[in-house]
Parts: sequence; structure tokens; C-alpha cells
Amino acid sequence: MLVIEDLRESGLDEAQATALWPLIQDALKLEPEQRFLKLARDVLRADHPFALHQLLYRSCSNDGIVWSPSDGEVESAHVTQLMRERSFESHEDLHAWSVADRSAFWQSIVEKLAICFRTQSAQALETSNHPEDARFFPDSRLNIAESCFGAARSATAIVYQREGGTVQRITYGELLRTTRQVAASLRVMGIEPGAAIAIDMPMTAESIAIYLGIIWAGCSVVSIADSFAAEEIATRLELGQAQLIFTQDVILRGGKTLSLYERVIAAEAPPAIVLDGREEMPAAPLRKGDITWNEFLGKEEIDPVICTPDTHSNVLFSSGTTGLPKAIPWTHLTPIKCAADGYLHHDIHPGEVVAWPTNLGWMMGPWLIYASLINRGTIALYYGMPTGPDFLRFVQDTQVNLLGVVPSLVRSWRTANASHGISLSALRAFSSTGECSNPQDMHWLMAQGEYKPVLEYCGGTELAGGYLACSMIHPARPASFTTPCLGIDIALFDETDTSCDHGEVFLLPPSIGMSTELLAGDHHAVYYEGTPLWDGRATRRHGDRVERLGPAHYRVHGRADDAMNLGGIKVSSAEIERVLNTVEGVSETAAIAAEPPGGGPSQLVVYAVLNKPIEDLQPTLQHVLRNQLNPLFKIADVALVDALPRTASNKVMRRVLRAQYAAQQ
Repeated sequence: MLVIEDLRESGLDEAQATALWPLIQDALKLEPEQRFLKLARDVLRADHPFALHQLLYRSCSNDGIVWSPSDGEVESAHVTQLMRERSFESHEDLHAWSVADRSAFWQSIVEKLAICFRTQSAQALETSNHPEDARFFPDSRLNIAESCFGAARSATAIVYQREGGTVQRITYGELLRTTRQVAASLRVMGIEPGAAIAIDMPMTAESIAIYLGIIWAGCSVVSIADSFAAEEIATRLELGQAQLIFTQDVILRGGKTLSLYERVIAAEAPPAIVLDGREEMPAAPLRKGDITWNEFLGKEEIDPVICTPDTHSNVLFSSGTTGLPKAIPWTHLTPIKCAADGYLHHDIHPGEVVAWPTNLGWMMGPWLIYASLINRGTIALYYGMPTGPDFLRFVQDTQVNLLGVVPSLVRSWRTANASHGISLSALRAFSSTGECSNPQDMHWLMAQGEYKPVLEYCGGTELAGGYLACSMIHPARPASFTTPCLGIDIALFDETDTSCDHGEVFLLPPSIGMSTELLAGDHHAVYYEGTPLWDGRATRRHGDRVERLGPAHYRVHGRADDAMNLGGIKVSSAEIERVLNTVEGVSETAAIAAEPPGGGPSQLVVYAVLNKPIEDLQPTLQHVLRNQLNPLFKIADVALVDALPRTASNKVMRRVLRAQYAAQQ
């Protein structure tokens, strides 16, 4: 039984508790499913102690729901409009149609998104004996970059701010002009359509124009994250067969100057076009054969190169099982999935502002470009660190409507109370992806946003978007999903390949966005070989563990395979072990992802076998990981063992180590 003393213990003073108590009593008179929704709407504020939010949530919510859409939100949602056009009574009926008649569904979506086909196929889907060979819009011709410029030329395409600077704006017309100039300047350099060109830069207005300009020229982008060490840059340049690279001399972040061009040189990269990251400071001396951005970019513009639908537009990288990343090509159709998820599951409307701290080296960088621009929205970019109040103040000042996060970022905001004194009232929703969410952290985030929903979103580079998501017409629970993505269906299997409600997720293809090839890899072996059948149909491997808790209620519990998501970055155990095994004194290692007891982002734990003692083992391993792979990967714990558990065929049983570590915790 809730009493007024509980309010005082949650951090309210006497006057506050006395003022709120009658309002809380009124809410308690409502039906159980309405009590907390009433409190969230009319009583609770972002500046109330979070302990009060938690107290009332535990006391008044019997179904875990913290947000429910208003009639107006349901009415304006894109999915509602699509349901009415097709005469469906529910979202479940809409989803069933989207996977039963995929041709009609994707035809409808390209019309909604106004995709610019120069020639469009008579049929949206050409099926085959195996879903891996299905082809969407097989006879079409297009350049997907054209579809990013459907908004009025005077509309704002990008708002951005440097650390300590002021907010700047770029219109669709200005972005289009630079995009066309990049493409023409590549042609002047002798770069022909079909060439692969790398980008190793932070997410800036220029890098977006470069990205679109490369695709406009009929070339493909090789995406490299700006946090990678030289060896990893070199690996990706080789896999992507890049002929040229765009980069930046330095990155200014958190008051620090981080060298990027030096790492590109150390990677023995092809000729580079170098942008100045310091704006008013002189650029660094360039390697022979490299040129500056100002030397590269001319005034001439060209029309887009029109391509077949399976022409590569981007090569992105995901974790591999051998220590090498998987090189996943995107085509000119792939980005339609990004835009579709933005339209249907994030409900992005023309003119809305979308912010998502990310990078072109990760799937969400290209996703942000396509989901925002094809839906005629505005991309918001903050060039500094996203972990503190300066970023959230930028979100406030630019009136961001959809804010994307990774759960570890939310944890840093909560720990530092970074949202204090900042209003996020312009937000319609948050979205979270990259890691498993912690329910308490996501409840805190909703509270800071005046109880706007967090739209959980789970997928991968090889899908160009999500397979499990939320919508703006479903009630929201912290750290929970409500529906498989429209156009994709899922099946859950246990270790005996029996259908279940808590197991490994498998996808039922085909879908626009799903990869059909790997560069220097066996796509069929990675995604289809040995997968269970669902009702006689082939399934596609993905690797996540998913729990179905009820209608419109799912949870994701991390990876079922030997990959992990660290800070929103997918990496395999093999990639980490390859680096750590180079340390003198280390015989072998096994890297696992440990799930915190309360749920949330995975933690990296390393089991190590030594052939001689190493002083300060964990800092030593962390230093090597930071310098040879990625500084964003943090080791939470190191355990010394005499030997690693192995199968009869000598494979390391990381599953045994995960179970062992969980039991110890």
C-alpha cells in the first residue's frame, strides 16, 4: 500500500509530498492499466527525483507500460494510414499482409517513399527456389542518392554544431550542389563508375555530401569507422579494394585533438583527399600524392549515374567468425529498407529533425542519411562528444524530434545527470539500438523526455535495418519491443531446433535490405547453412537471443553466437582474441560477452591462459585492445585459467565460459 511517507523517502520534501499526494490518490482510483499513464502525463516531471518515478511505476503499473499513444498520435502515424488504405483492423493484420504478399508490400513502400526509379520493373519481386536468390525490382534502373533530395530545395537538410560553436544549417539545395560537385570532381580525377572509394571520417556535413557524391557518381563507398587503429583500417581498405580515401587530418572531441590522417598513412592507404578538422588552424602537411578538400572540390556538377538495382553502393563491415570482418555490400535498393523503417517504425515526417550519434563506419551512419533524407527530414549532427550535457543542449536547441541512442550512452547521461536543466520537450520519441537495453535506464530516459516512448530497434548491417522494432501506435514498456519489422517475419528455436518462446531468432526471408553476398566470404555458409526449417521454409541465421513475452511484447537478450555488441559496435570474439593473443606472456584468450544481472549492455570479459606472469594484466590487455583494434572496447573483467574448455574438435566452448561467469556473478 502506497503511503505519503513513501514520497518523502523517494527524495521529495514535505511541501512537495503534500502537494502531490492528492493527485496520486486521484490516479489510484482509475483502472490499474491507466494509473501510471495518468501519473506520467499529469503529475511526474523530469526534475522530480527518479526514485519517485520508480516508486510510482512499481506501485501503480500492473503491466509495465509507461507510455500509450494518444488518439492524435495514432491518427497521424504512417502505419495507421497504411492500415486504412489496406482496410486492416490491426497492426498485426498489417504485418501478416506485409510478409504474405511481399511484392505488394514493397511496391506500396517505394510509392510511399517516392523512390526515384528511372525505369521501374513490372514486378516488385522475382522469386526463386531459394530466398537467397530472390530479386526485388529486377529490371529497374535508379541511383538511390537521387531519392535523398525529394524535399524542397530551401528545406533544411542538415543542422550541425562544432564543440563550442554555434548551430549551422545546410539546405537540401546546398547539399545537392555539393553532392553533384563531389561526383564531378571524382570524374575529373579519372575515377570511373564502379570504383570503390573509402571514407574514414567523423559524421559531418561534408562527409554526408561526400558519401552521397560517391554514390551519385556510380561508385561505392567503403565505410571505415574513425575509431579504428591503422591495422584495422588497412584490413578494410584491402577487403573493399578502395582506390581512393576521404579522411580528416584530426578530430576535435572533448577538448582533445585526435589524429586520424596519421592512422590512414600508417595503414598505407591509397591516395587521400584530406579535410581540415580544425577549421581555423593550418592543415597538417600531406603525404606525396594526397590533396586537400579545397584542391579536390571543383565547381562543375554532373547528373547521377543510373545503375542496375544490384550495383554496389556501399561496403560495410560487421563481425566475422575468423577474426576478419565480414565485408557486406549494399546495393542501390538496400537503403530502401533504412527509409522504410524510418517511415513505418520511427514515423519520421517531413521537416522533423533526427539526431543519432553514430559514424559512417557503422550501419546507423548510412541509415541516418537515408531514413532522414528520403523521408524529407533534417539530420542533426553534433561534432563533439555525445556523452555530456553539451550534446543534450544541442538536442534542445535544434528541436530534435527523434533522438537515437545506444544504451551505454544513456547510462553515461544518467550517471552524470547530464540532462539537468535541459528540456527535451520537442521530442516525439527516442530510439535505442546497438546493445541490449537496461529497463531502469530506459525508464529514466523516458522520464527525462516527459514520458515520450523509447522505440527499441534491433537488426544489423546485413539487414540494413531492423527485424524487431516498435511503432508509434503500440504502448511502450522500458527495454521492450512490440513487433517484428514490417516486411520481415521471425521464428524462435531452442538448441534442439524446436520452436519456442525464448531462444535463438531466425529470419524468414526475403526482404529488401537483406544481404545476398559477401566480399571474400561464403554468404550461404554464414547465413543459411544448417539453419532449421520453419513450416517447410528456409530460415536465415542472425544470432540474437529473443524472448516472446506475449502479444506485442518481446525482449532481446544479447547474442547466441560468438559475436557481441560493445558500445553499439558489433565485434566477434575472434577479432578481440586475435589482438590480445599478440601480448607477450599470453598463451591464448577467450573473449565473452557477459550479461549484467539486471539486463542491459553486454560487458567484455576475457579469460586468459598465460605462459608467464604479467604484471597489471587487465591494463596491459586494455592498452593493446585500444591501440590495435578500437579504443571504444572496454574490458570489464579478466579471469586467469589454466586451460580453456574445448570440444573434441578443439574449438573453444565460449558458451561454457559465459555460463560459468554468470554463475560466479
